[in-house]
Amino acid sequence: MSDITIKHLSGPELEPWLADVARMRITVFRDFPYLYDGTLEYEEKYLQTYLKSQDSIIILALDGDRVIGASTGLPMADETEEFRQPFIEQGYDPAKVFYCAESVLLKEYRGKGIYKHFFTGRESHARKLGRFDWCCFCGVQRPPNHPLRPQGFVSLDAVWTKFGYVRHPELRAFYDWKDVDQEDETSHEMVFWLKPIKE
Repeated sequence: MSDITIKHLSGPELEPWLADVARMRITVFRDFPYLYDGTLEYEEKYLQTYLKSQDSIIILALDGDRVIGASTGLPMADETEEFRQPFIEQGYDPAKVFYCAESVLLKEYRGKGIYKHFFTGRESHARKLGRFDWCCFCGVQRPPNHPLRPQGFVSLDAVWTKFGYVRHPELRAFYDWKDVDQEDETSHEMVFWLKPIKE
């Protein structure tokens, strides 16, 4: 960690870093389990949500001037209806939920303690805002026998549990994207994980 710096940004402060974060997402999410065949154009459009949200947070991990990791979060109320609906259906108030969207880190920098900065940073930000009971994120569900599952693949479930998050299979959403081995977009099941953060 001696050469790595962690930078916290919010809302419009993301703009100078937008293309870097977009490329980071495309690179990391191309691997299993997401297998996401993304485009820079789509990613930069997607990240506009964080520019527009005054209460968003973007945590960058930098090796010198190079972005080697990024983590994003924003109030669930600033997300799309597709994200909010599972919570509404299960009796949660989306206004009380902070959505920890993604954490992406290049392979060669994993296992160095950077990932925990993403979680603690977003949770600290949500607590400072003072109006949230929960932090959450969601993860894609892939079958154990998926043909592109790498040998020896280990999910992050144990890591997320260590950080205090609990899987809630009743909170599910479905999102479309193009997998690297597919010609067209297909639907993907996402399951949410929750952690209480109210002091």
